Amino acid sequence: GIFAGIVDSIYVGEIKISKNDIGISHKQVNNFIENYAESRGIKGQHLKDTIASLEKEFTVAQDNVWSGADIGVSAKNHHLADLAHHPTPLGLVSALMVQFLRIGTFVNKDGEWHFIFVETTKDDIIAIVIAALITGVLNWLALLAEKKYEDDADTEIPGTLKTLIHIIASSPMIIEVIKCADNWFGHLVSEMGGSKQTAGAGMGIPGVFLSLMYELASLPILKDSGLPAALNSLYVDGKVNLRSEIPIYSVLTKQSVPVIINEVFVRSFFFISRLAGEIKEHNGLMGIDWKNIIPFGNRTIERMITVSSLTFTVADTADAAIHAAVESGGNWVIFSCRFASRFNFVGAGKAGLSVIREISAESEEAELIHEKMLLTHAVTAQAVQIIEEYKAALNARLTEYIAEDITQFLTGLDMMRDGLSTVDADRVIGGNVVIQRVLGREPQFTNQQEFDELMGSDMDLIL
Repeated sequence: GIFAGIVDSIYVGEIKISKNDIGISHKQVNNFIENYAESRGIKGQHLKDTIASLEKEFTVAQDNVWSGADIGVSAKNHHLADLAHHPTPLGLVSALMVQFLRIGTFVNKDGEWHFIFVETTKDDIIAIVIAALITGVLNWLALLAEKKYEDDADTEIPGTLKTLIHIIASSPMIIEVIKCADNWFGHLVSEMGGSKQTAGAGMGIPGVFLSLMYELASLPILKDSGLPAALNSLYVDGKVNLRSEIPIYSVLTKQSVPVIINEVFVRSFFFISRLAGEIKEHNGLMGIDWKNIIPFGNRTIERMITVSSLTFTVADTADAAIHAAVESGGNWVIFSCRFASRFNFVGAGKAGLSVIREISAESEEAELIHEKMLLTHAVTAQAVQIIEEYKAALNARLTEYIAEDITQFLTGLDMMRDGLSTVDADRVIGGNVVIQRVLGREPQFTNQQEFDELMGSDMDLIL
């Protein structure tokens, strides 16, 4: 991380965007418009002719529905207010809403959302309904075929094959979505360099960053903060559009170099050190566990990347702060500008994503541990219950056993007492037999006759 910070300080340094850079970006946009038009078979003698042809080829239904709607949208800011003119994922979603739901989505400078129904013809409805109907029928037939096959073959169709079948069945709607996305992009290209009346110098469309910021600013937590109006002013008054952002993309590309170096260095170090350890452990390449070596997809390398990214950001912040302090002369406005011009935003973004990923992984691990603890507790409780039940049964059995033994023991004593009082030898011997059997012994005689025979034999009397 420190090494990457040094590279950033020496190689990247201060961000500088000059008027010449912006002028070059204007030329790049104009060239892109002409090249794109040529690739679509559209040619014009001048840029304004090319833009006019593109506008005619790639029309959008919501382009002018804001006019007269009294929603706080004007000719100057309608490209920013109309989300379908944003070169972002939400911009594409808004274009799809226009195409399939016939609804235009607008956000004015106060962060207020407005949904306006666009003019819809019978042909528009037929095109949407037919594609949706064919897609529905094909998917229904695919489901019937799958069920029939699975019932006959008594086996389930692989999930990947099912997905492929339904993608093919949904091709009519997919084709319509692709056509809508193509028309959306073509319209954005026609607006990049301004309208045909102001070719190369008009408002153009907002850039990616401005569009994303404006979309975020319209969220409930930010809409009343004044941020939407500030961004609107940047676009309308400051002329900050896609052409203004292109030089920033070049700067961010340059800023990404030390970030990439940082990641490559850490992953390479991880791979080499782990490989050396495995080779030492196995005395060669045989038997190596490559899962422990590949520098992707494990918690150790992700944590190393997080640490190195944060270290790089700390080093970069220190470098930016030192340079800003030296150059500002104590002026906080100059300090802020100088600091921002040297700060590596790509590295900070990478560090932020790494921290978020680390927190997410820790949360998943904590949840997994919690689940294991709950499972262990449940198993333990079940085992304790079984042991308690066994203990209770054992106590009952033992109590019953002891009760039976005591009863037999007392019975034997009573028999012996009765025999002695009545001078009945068999009764005395019988009581003795009962007591011996309670004690786990098998007596040598059970009556007077067996005793006499034992005494007359050569057998030993065992006491």
